[in-house]
Amino acid sequence: MTKNIIDAAQVEQHNASQRAALQADYDALGGMLSRRGVDIEALTAKAQTFGVAVPSWGAGTGGTRFARFPGKGEPRDVTEKLEDCAVINQLTRATPAVSLHFPWDKPSDPKALRQQADELGLGFDAVNSNTFQDQAGQAHTYKFGSLTSTNKASRELAVQHNIDCIELGKTLGSKGLTVWVGDGANFPGQSNLRGALERYIDSAKGIYAALPDDWQMYIEHKLFEPAFYCSVIADWGTSFAVAQTLGPKAKCLVDLGHHAPNTNIEMIVARLAQFGKLGGFHFNDSKYGDDDLDSGSIDPFQLFLIFNELADSQARDGAGFNPSYMLDQSHNVTDPIESLMSSAVEVQRAFVQASLVDRTALAGFQESNDVLQAAQTLKKAFRTDVSPILAMARLRSGGAIDPVAAYRAAGYREQVAVKRPPKAGASGSGIV
Repeated sequence: MTKNIIDAAQVEQHNASQRAALQADYDALGGMLSRRGVDIEALTAKAQTFGVAVPSWGAGTGGTRFARFPGKGEPRDVTEKLEDCAVINQLTRATPAVSLHFPWDKPSDPKALRQQADELGLGFDAVNSNTFQDQAGQAHTYKFGSLTSTNKASRELAVQHNIDCIELGKTLGSKGLTVWVGDGANFPGQSNLRGALERYIDSAKGIYAALPDDWQMYIEHKLFEPAFYCSVIADWGTSFAVAQTLGPKAKCLVDLGHHAPNTNIEMIVARLAQFGKLGGFHFNDSKYGDDDLDSGSIDPFQLFLIFNELADSQARDGAGFNPSYMLDQSHNVTDPIESLMSSAVEVQRAFVQASLVDRTALAGFQESNDVLQAAQTLKKAFRTDVSPILAMARLRSGGAIDPVAAYRAAGYREQVAVKRPPKAGASGSGIV
């Protein structure tokens, strides 16, 4: 039986106070959708199938370039992070898995950690390696690169770390490894651009060879930072070329915040899906750069357009199309649990809205070059407020009608603030 972190009676009390209003809104939306030939019950059932993983590091307060302002009751180790992640899933019923980051989350007893996750009703998504910062006592530095370093010993250390992550992940029940490196250059001439990618591919082959048959390796690209002149894996083209070179278990991971302003991310999604190399997503939002803002907080229409392409690929490719979904955000001024809950709901919202697109009508307008009606077909789905569907899906799955309101009413943050006094050198985010 799954252990609830927040008393189920408190959640039920919250739901009881909002159930009548939700039913009225749900019935009204159902009537409107029925006139469009859409079955609200089918959409609600579909919403209940959606899941997006939460990042363990997202449960803590992130850092800026200049400082980190810790929040009260932050998780101080991976077991406390799992507790917070369990709260998110208990209230949203949309975040059944957690993505761990090593060595930040390296457990002393992986089997015990997996048992704790099982008791909390959680699984483990892809594990993440960290070769973008040196660890205490590390023999060789990553200052000038890890998988691409000109120092062979540094490259070998980085490869072995990724292999160690795979071994840990196998014990935890994960099926994937996400590889992101900050490697690149800050000055012209600092690095041989072709040589750096050659070294990356050579290192990546060593990691790929250690993958179990049922695992995937997700190659994550990022336009800039910390390599401000050029990043080795800076764009989807480079990521795609590496994935093609490595083999079928290598896929591309798309982080929504890792692109230049005005980049057409939904087109990247379509291209990678078309050629079978779309591995998954790190969902967040961005205004200027890799801000890792809450998903849907800046450009919810872009999030919808991405899911529109995913829905199209699902219709084309069937059950074999199954990308991995994860949130990847840094929370500096909000309660991380509230931000992760809100973000999970926004990603689920885009998933449901994309299911509302009349694909037959859209294909007809595209075929006849009726540009305006094609655009309006997408807007019609995007403008539909599916909040009652999302709330009903949560209610029927045992979650909260309004997750943030239920969380605040339960007083969880105040309770853990007493149980978790700040500990020097322990950051829930792992970053700063």
